[in-house]
Amino acid sequence: MALFRLLLPLLIFGLNFPLHSQVYPVGRVDSLLQAGIKQIINQDYSGAEIFINSLHEEFPQLPLGKIYKAAIKIAHAYDYKEKFDDSFILQNLEEAKEQSENLIETDEENIWYKYFYALAEGYIAYFDAINGSWLSAVSTGVNSISEFEKILSLNKKFYEAYIAIGTFEYWRSRKTEFMNWMPFVNDTRKVGIERLRIAIDSSSYNSYLAVNSLIWIYIDNKDYSSAIQIAKNALTNFPQSRSFKWGMARAYEEIDPRMAIELYREILESYPDRINSNYINEITLKHLIAQQHLKLGDRKTALRICEEILSIKNLSEYSLEVLESRLERIKVLSDELKTTN
Repeated sequence: MALFRLLLPLLIFGLNFPLHSQVYPVGRVDSLLQAGIKQIINQDYSGAEIFINSLHEEFPQLPLGKIYKAAIKIAHAYDYKEKFDDSFILQNLEEAKEQSENLIETDEENIWYKYFYALAEGYIAYFDAINGSWLSAVSTGVNSISEFEKILSLNKKFYEAYIAIGTFEYWRSRKTEFMNWMPFVNDTRKVGIERLRIAIDSSSYNSYLAVNSLIWIYIDNKDYSSAIQIAKNALTNFPQSRSFKWGMARAYEEIDPRMAIELYREILESYPDRINSNYINEITLKHLIAQQHLKLGDRKTALRICEEILSIKNLSEYSLEVLESRLERIKVLSDELKTTN
């Protein structure tokens, strides 16, 4: 999970478009990209495909279309806990990476070409991580961060690079904090948070990622009030976003379990029945809800929800594989609740 949070900022884009934002210099590219990204955040993946396919068809010389065609597939499958279309995703990302390298050869000073390459590398790292290919994910992820750092060395105001670097700085330091006493090992968590704050105020496409990263960083720091406030601000722009609601619900678990229950139920009800047939999100969210009821001392409701989950039959092999550990924990919780009621 920590590595996932580290690599998450290399995924989807967009929240707001401030005065000092960095946008692609071709207006049509910028408008199609912003529109597609907005649909991804709203979980309208079909709508996102319309804009991104237009971007790909109208500007085939740019790798952005390929990168975001893959991004939509990743976001859709991750959101609905479905199997990834590995061949489609990797083919588009590898082609985008190669195309970016070719563009850099034609103009080594073009910072956007370098950005395309770093972004394609980042998506490959992210996809490796969520598929469990950790060594490849770390290797490719570090290379992507290195490319983003090169971009900042050329232009300190290219705020698109701040998201990945800021999150990387935080999590790298967070996971090696036991080594901070050693020479040349610095605590860069504050630096990472500061870069994310700058990105929220100054970037265009990646502002959403800075927000999402900070929500989970504040949760990691047990600063739940700050996490909730950032999520609330984001939800004013995208009130149906499951990503923001999920982070806010997690923070509310520590402050107000009743509000966490309400948010988790909103997330659960937002999934279309026809797409939620694998039960993974339903079981995960109901388990979280049961745990909050237990915190509130409502053991009867917690037990009822656990039994409701365990009564679900005909789970696919894929669902059983994904849910194996959680189902075991639900069974243990159910048994404990039965013996104490």
